Amino acid sequence: MVTPGKAAILALGKAFPHQLVMQEFLVDGYFKNTNCDDPELKQKLTRLCKTTTVKTRYVVMSDEILKKYPELAIEGLPTVKQRLDICNDAVTEMAIEASKTCIQKWGRPVSDITHLVYVSSSEARLPGGDLYLAKGLGLSPETRRVMLYFMGCSGGVAGLRVAKDIAENNPGSRVLLATSETTIIGFKPPSADRPYDLVGVALFGDGAGAMIVGSDPVLSIEKPLFELHTALQNFLPNTEKTIDGKLTEEGISFKLARELPQIIEDNVQGFCEKLMGIAGLTDKDYNKMFWAVHPGGPAILNRMEKRLELSPEKLNASRRALMDYGNASSNTIVYVLEYMIEESFKKKKTTTQSHEDGEWGLILAFGPGVTFEGILARNLTV
Repeated sequence: MVTPGKAAILALGKAFPHQLVMQEFLVDGYFKNTNCDDPELKQKLTRLCKTTTVKTRYVVMSDEILKKYPELAIEGLPTVKQRLDICNDAVTEMAIEASKTCIQKWGRPVSDITHLVYVSSSEARLPGGDLYLAKGLGLSPETRRVMLYFMGCSGGVAGLRVAKDIAENNPGSRVLLATSETTIIGFKPPSADRPYDLVGVALFGDGAGAMIVGSDPVLSIEKPLFELHTALQNFLPNTEKTIDGKLTEEGISFKLARELPQIIEDNVQGFCEKLMGIAGLTDKDYNKMFWAVHPGGPAILNRMEKRLELSPEKLNASRRALMDYGNASSNTIVYVLEYMIEESFKKKKTTTQSHEDGEWGLILAFGPGVTFEGILARNLTV
């Protein structure tokens, strides 16, 4: 049962655009859409598509969009206005759908939502997407809103940390956390001068996620999924350029240093121990815990597994989310947690392991800064 006063995730929801991309067809489609026939770049993207382990993804980009905005596939043109016109509408639509799914699973009326935390790195406008989401859901004008922009892959866990703080400091509150992302903001034709762009093409996907967070659940209606015990954020000094993103006239441009997986490997154990130490957990047998890790890429998951000596199944939920949806930035942690719950129910039916095994665990993500976000949590579905 949830500890009195501690926040818990009470429901999860997700949504996706209509375009499903199969990884095996991505290379030909991308080079056709960008009118490029460079065999060397095509070969490189083919290799990357295999190493990312992604099988399917959903994307907003479509033939219709490229017909309406052919300039998106031409390098050097100022297209940030066109991109934002597409992205602002797309992320709102997906966020509304994910939130409605989440609220329906939650089981309480939308009027019971007191706070909204909205996360996106794919839009820019005033008023922000939080207002358009609140309007689309029919939230009360008195709903207190927080907006987190341009936090990248760590945004989902950062939003969860903020939602936890709000829930625990406002008794009786119910916080809707919504994340929504699309890669159109950074879509570009291939170029030998920008090798990282091909990594993005092979790895990133679009979608939205939502959670309801609150303390002291009404157990006759609400079903707590994860208790959020302790949250921690830490940035690593002098790593600002490791994940380097800029909003330019051509949209967002990213540069990702090759040493990122090594940086995460070198620092993840100390971060996890600090987070566990705050809660007084001294047992360092990481295989007794669950691991809900944002799958930034297979190299990051592999390095973590090696450094923490995790059994392969410990990162199953993260690997499945990466395979099915790609790295969908801030949204992906929602997909990981959904798979985590699914696996917990399967284990309940097929194993006699003790309740304590896998009850405690960590929800982790890594983003620009380099910033580590972590929450020590209890899985209440085991």
